[in-house]
Amino acid sequence: QAELVESGGGLVETGNSLTLSCAASGFTVDQYTMGWFRQAPGKEREGVSCISRRGVDTSYGESVKGRFTISKDIAKNTMYLQMDSLKPEDTAVYYCATIDLTDCTFWRNTAYWVAVGSWGQGTQVTVSS
Repeated sequence: QAELVESGGGLVETGNSLTLSCAASGFTVDQYTMGWFRQAPGKEREGVSCISRRGVDTSYGESVKGRFTISKDIAKNTMYLQMDSLKPEDTAVYYCATIDLTDCTFWRNTAYWVAVGSWGQGTQVTVSS
């Protein structure tokens, strides 16, 4: 059974950094394109970043481009999101999921989110001003 567990969130001040982890079980992270998503209170879930099966292709939402870095460690079967220069508007619950695509070309289309498994509990990121 495919499962993803997010961790690494917390409370930080503006300008600081956090690294989120997404541990996979029931499949290997190089089998699927994967992504990070977030949902702030009162807002729809949005795509943050995408990484293809072997990490060759990556893509980022405009609001995080240049500040966040997505990566995979196949040996650890884990995906990461390095978040630098955090802003209060980055405050949200962050989720990871598989994406039903071979690369990140159309990853923002919600129809492709969650190829296997389901949404996890997420990890809360709060950035204070």
